[in-house]
Amino acid sequence: MNLNTRISFALALGIFTLVGSGCGGDQIAATQEMVKQQQEQIEQQQQEIDAMKSTQGGYTPGVASAPGGCDHGVENAATERGGESFSSGNFRKALAYYNDALTACPTSDQAQVNVARTYEALGNKPAAIKHYRIAAESNSVTVSRASDEAKQALVRLQASLMP
Repeated sequence: MNLNTRISFALALGIFTLVGSGCGGDQIAATQEMVKQQQEQIEQQQQEIDAMKSTQGGYTPGVASAPGGCDHGVENAATERGGESFSSGNFRKALAYYNDALTACPTSDQAQVNVARTYEALGNKPAAIKHYRIAAESNSVTVSRASDEAKQALVRLQASLMP
């Protein structure tokens, strides 16, 4: 049950109890006024929730767009939050955001590089190499900066894996 339903149920139960026990009209009126005030509070809280959702730019962490397309709004918001987390050294949180960006735009070389870079920071070189390779082997018509960065990272990581 959601919060609104639980509150309404509890208030209705209270009203029925008062009516059933033979309470006077003043108590019923007071209870009805209390119900009205609580409903107004619920409506105000719902408006606050809606306002908070609108400031997120349509992006909810962990909820990326449907596969197959590219939602640049989600990609940009997730990338920005991932960058903030990466900069502060919270690589696990950054990885979650960057994965959201990658899910929003699976063909984005930059999203692949961001995921790879974060795996590298976490010390997971095999996962980093996997994502760098995807970006480096991109079938993009133009060579992107991210693709070049991925190729350079692959050279660096493969050299560091040699004895």
